[in-house]
Amino acid sequence: MKSLIVYCSSHGTTEKVVGLLSENLEGEVLSVDLKKEKTVFDLKDFDTVLIGGSIHAGTIQRRIKQFIKNNHDELLEKDLGLFLCCMREGDLAIEQFNHAFPQDLRKNSAALGLFGGEFLVSKMNFFERQVVKKVDSIISDQSNLDVEAIKEFASRLNRLRNLV
Repeated sequence: MKSLIVYCSSHGTTEKVVGLLSENLEGEVLSVDLKKEKTVFDLKDFDTVLIGGSIHAGTIQRRIKQFIKNNHDELLEKDLGLFLCCMREGDLAIEQFNHAFPQDLRKNSAALGLFGGEFLVSKMNFFERQVVKKVDSIISDQSNLDVEAIKEFASRLNRLRNLV
């Protein structure tokens, strides 16, 4: 079984999550950061596709939205997993997740994940630091990544693939 993880990572948090997913998924895994890499791949080569990103100013990265738009119909035919890194919790996190991914993909997904997030102030530019300070009163690095949720997400996908 081959899995593709397509993601965008601005400051490294989503990349950390992808590393944990790759370690916990069975079979061959290719991960592609749409923000950095120009890796050429064909979705037809993969049984499972995971798509993830993070929330910045209330929305997921533009490249993730574009990838979904460009591959929407083919994604509906895959074993799909969608995940999001964000610092919000509860209803606001769910709202951000629902806004990030189209409803039909969410309904078609074998696994949905909200993994918490990080404010990596040390990696932010001046503008980002000012926004985070003003909106959230954050002035130093903070993390609330949910490692157990990441492992459970991978486990759910592994169980699905073992049923096939």
